[in-house]
Amino acid sequence: MPRILLIDDDAELGGPLAAYFARFDMALEHALAPSAGLARLAEGGFDAVILDVMLPEMDGFQLCRIIRQGSDIPILMLTARGELTDRVVGLELGADDYLPKPFEPRELVARVQTILRRRVAAPPAAHALHFDGLSVDAATRTVRRLGQPVELTSTEFDLLHLLARSPGSVFSRDDILSALRGHDADLYTRAVDIVVSRLRKKLEPLDAIKTLRNAGYTLALARRAP
Repeated sequence: MPRILLIDDDAELGGPLAAYFARFDMALEHALAPSAGLARLAEGGFDAVILDVMLPEMDGFQLCRIIRQGSDIPILMLTARGELTDRVVGLELGADDYLPKPFEPRELVARVQTILRRRVAAPPAAHALHFDGLSVDAATRTVRRLGQPVELTSTEFDLLHLLARSPGSVFSRDDILSALRGHDADLYTRAVDIVVSRLRKKLEPLDAIKTLRNAGYTLALARRAP
């Protein structure tokens, strides 16, 4: 049963959400403060994290940054206003998804299920994909750039693997959103640009991802034998 950690200072939120998540065979645990949440995460065993933006001690953006320094665990952020700025900042810091407050519990469950499915989905090919200076292994969800391991978030890896499976093919923003989020997700094309920008920085000095104006993105590295 997947374990989900909710970090939110609303003491009345955890109980009802835990009961609702249990209906979908997920165990939700609640931490009221960032320090308590980080301590729980350090113990291990969690499959995803839900972060509120408005928190005591530090805001959810700072907390997301700290978590990302040592973990690629899927992160979903709850934004009080649902403003574009909050969404952009969260995604730039490495969050995998966001959901504006107030929200319906069923939608929150659906979002969490989506990021969990992406993380554990069986890869279409068991072997690693090799390019000039880059290897992408779907079986182990690992990436090596010029022989060195690269730490990617779940969303970053899924985007890279999507492009790597068809190098030279052009994927529009809508293609990428559908592949990474599903057709029901309330996302926007700016999210794709943010994830691509993060991924490009992590793959430097390789010039791996090209932008084709008004068309989309493509992996521009030559395939090579293992």
